Amino acid sequence: MPLTDIEIRKAKAGDRLIKLSDGGGLQLWIMPDGAKRWRLAYRFGGGQKTLAIGVYPATGLREARDAREEVRRLLGAGTDPSFAKKVAKANQATASANTFDAIAAELLEKKRRESKADRTLGKLEWLLSLARPAIGSRPISQMVNRH
Repeated sequence: MPLTDIEIRKAKAGDRLIKLSDGGGLQLWIMPDGAKRWRLAYRFGGGQKTLAIGVYPATGLREARDAREEVRRLLGAGTDPSFAKKVAKANQATASANTFDAIAAELLEKKRRESKADRTLGKLEWLLSLARPAIGSRPISQMVNRH
């Protein structure tokens, strides 16, 4: 029987792990310390796997069910959801490391290591401070020279 938000809120921790099932492999694990974590059990490549979805209440019942449907879609396409999640996380880390802010910080550090004059470093910091509000969080790969 599907879980309700009231059941989830009222569920209390015990002295060991408690698993509440919502159906379709979606489970709410209630840890002995009281933390409530969404997990999704699925089979791929002949083996049983478990995918972490989020922590309740930050990830609500609706979001957990939506994640379950996304996993079903990936499984239907022949993709391992766990692997897809790792790839997405790696891509996110790469994208955030290649933003204007990150590259600007590297440039400033390089200039400091080269023992550039304080006045030169000050000018560079000033120039970068003008650009940061507009393009600081943008990935370098999305910036185009418009001549």
